[in-house]
Amino acid sequence: MTQPPHDEPTASGPEELREQVEHTRQELGETVQALAAKTDVKARAKEKAAEVRQQAVEVKDQAAVKAAEVKSQAAVKAAEVKEQAAAKAAQAGRLLQEKAPEPVLQTTARTARWSRDNRVLLLAGGATTLLLWLACRRKR
Repeated sequence: MTQPPHDEPTASGPEELREQVEHTRQELGETVQALAAKTDVKARAKEKAAEVRQQAVEVKDQAAVKAAEVKSQAAVKAAEVKEQAAAKAAQAGRLLQEKAPEPVLQTTARTARWSRDNRVLLLAGGATTLLLWLACRRKR
């Protein structure tokens, strides 16, 4: 027969021996279950796939949050740039009014009025120019 391990005391009676046997059986059953679980490749693969899916969902959620943050920051920056551009344009307009000679200002104003009054004519001329350019380009 085998000898008991050195760290466990021997049983003093049959009832205590039965309890030790039952305890050992439980421990052995748990050990066998743990080993069986480790050798169950299909179940472990399913568990790993579930973990990877969960990680992918978390990454997707984080990416969506980050994208929303970036979009919000981009909108704020775009508004700032738009304001700066408007301020620079106004500054350039004031500078032009201050520095440009009067005849240039009058000619610019007349040209702007003429352009507003003759939009259709300008659009027709632009379209004609575009068509001529395309026709010449195709001949080559």
